Formats: sequence, C-alpha cells, structure tokens
Amino acid sequence: MPRLPDLTGFRARFEEIEAAMAEPDFYANAKRAAELTREQQRLREVLEGAAALARIEEEIEQHEEMAAPSNDDVALRELAAEELPSLLERRAAIETNVLRAMLPPEPGDSRNTIFEIRAGAGGDEAGLFAAELFRAYARYCEGRGWRVETLHASPSERGGMKEVVFSVKGENVYRELKFESGVHRVQRVPATEANGRIHTSTVTVAVLPEAEEVDVEINPADLEITVARASGPGGQGVNTTDSAVQILYKPTGLIVTCAEQRSQQKNRLQAMTVLRSRLLQERIEEERAKYAQNRRSQIGTGDRSERIRTYNFPQSRLTDHRIGLTVHNLPQVMEGEFGDVIEALHIADREERMNALARKAVM
Repeated sequence: MPRLPDLTGFRARFEEIEAAMAEPDFYANAKRAAELTREQQRLREVLEGAAALARIEEEIEQHEEMAAPSNDDVALRELAAEELPSLLERRAAIETNVLRAMLPPEPGDSRNTIFEIRAGAGGDEAGLFAAELFRAYARYCEGRGWRVETLHASPSERGGMKEVVFSVKGENVYRELKFESGVHRVQRVPATEANGRIHTSTVTVAVLPEAEEVDVEINPADLEITVARASGPGGQGVNTTDSAVQILYKPTGLIVTCAEQRSQQKNRLQAMTVLRSRLLQERIEEERAKYAQNRRSQIGTGDRSERIRTYNFPQSRLTDHRIGLTVHNLPQVMEGEFGDVIEALHIADREERMNALARKAVM
C-alpha cells in the first residue's frame, strides 16, 4: 500500500482518548471534553482512512493480476483493465484525505487575535493606506461575525494612521488570519501628486494569538507602567482623567500603549493582554525558526519584516508573493472581501504540510 507515516502514535493516542472518555467525570471540564472529542474525531478519520486505503490497495493488486497479459480470460482481463483507473483515482483521493486528517491543528489556532497595523515607508501615503487596510480587515471580520475592538490608535496627517492595534474575537480567528503578518506594499498615485506618478508605500501587519496569563509569566518587577491623559476629539468626549496606560517591558524594551477606554484599569488590562500576546508570538517565532530548517514553507515565516503582498491600484491588482497568486478585484478586497485570498493561502499551506508528511513517510 502507499506509504504513510507510522500510525502507531495515532492508534495509541486514540486509545488514550477513548479511555479518558469512559471516565465518569469526563464531561466535568466542558472545554477539555470538547477538545478531546474533536481530537478523537480527527484520529478516527486517520485510522479509518488508513484501513480503507489498505482495502483498496488489495483491490488494485487483484485487478492488476487479472489485467496481466498472462491471464487467458480475455473478457476478465479487459474488465479489470477498465476498472483500474477509477480504483487508482479512489486510492489517491483516500490517501490525500488521510494525510489531511493527520495534520494536527497548530497551537493557538482557536485563539482570539491581536492585530497590529503600522505605517512604514512612504510618509502620509503609508498612513492613509494603514487606515484603509484597518477598515478593510474590520469589514472582513465583522462579515464573519467576529467582534472587533480598537485597543490603541495613533492618527497621522491627512486622516491616516501611524499605527492601530485592535483585537478580534470569535471562533478560530487566529487560524483564519495568521498568514496576514508581514509587509503589505501599496502602489498608487497619491491625491497630492500633480504629475500622476505612482508612489510605493508600505504598511506592516502583525497578527498575534491572544495570550492568557498562564501562557506567559511576567515578573511585575520587569514592568514600568506610566499613565497619562488620553487625547480626545473635544466637547463631551474629552477624557479628563489620566486613563491612558503605557507599559515598558524592561528586559527587551518592548512598549505597549492603550488609551481607547475611559477607564485606566481597562486600558491597563488591555495593554497587558497585548504585551503577553507579543511575548507569546516571539516565543512562537523562535520555535518556527527552528522548525523552518526542516520545512520548505510556501507561506513564509509570518515575520512582519517579510514582504508578502502588493496592492497595485492603477491595475486594480493584488498579488500575494508567497504563493504567486494575482487577483484583479482590488476595490472589492479593500471593501473587506479577502476570503478568496485567505482561502488560497490556507490551501497552499495545507498542501505543503501534507507533502512534508508524505516525504517523511518515504524517508
């Protein structure tokens, strides 16, 4: 039969979960029970798929024997030869499904997300595009039924954004958005350009899995927390208390600011969430760097310094450089219609991970 990675560990884990589910208090922890139930279903698909693969391989061997020239039964030989292509197609489909089921969900896939967008090179134009990109992502998220909350925003000239940090809460948010990290390049003619020349600007995006207190241990002595009066638009909206919070993480010099809430306590809690998420992401990226030596990823490292995408407005073109994808519906994308691009990235990642499993099986 086609070679698959060793299934011993999958069988052992399946039996371990079966035993756990038989315990009387299994459903006492609803979250753990749901996670194990999903894992059990995935492992069942792997084992049942492998069994189906073994059965169809036996059929293929039998048909190959019957289709051999040495078979004197001409009618049977022709029938076997006629049925072989469909059996081979079914084998390939089953093998693909098994490999897909063997792919474990990556850590943090089910988490909420902290999204950071910052203007890069390009002055005012970069700030304007940062604001437009924030709006586009917010529309995409709201269209999926996810909740978007701005944690910190720093306006730039001409109505743009120097940076904006926001959270996205919903089901499997990080899994969907994790490939958006990197440098986004925009090419267009600025409104202030009298000669019609195309300018190139950049915006950096970081997508962080929202961390919990148990994920990252922070020594309070490593924090320097300052408060200030948050800026406001005027009138009744002016914030008259020292509610803006800035946290300096002294070991690395990392600074987090939150000022969107009127309550200093809420801003402090949000700033700590962002800080933990950044520290967790640094740890994840360190692990990815080690893993990347053994994996040729089409998607990339997810590092914010990697140029991943170009938005060309004169040609209404978006190009994702990691997978060579080009679409010509840029106005729709900027209205939040990222779905096709995000799905293409996930398909490419899944195929690469499946290929890695297949290569491992034949080593």
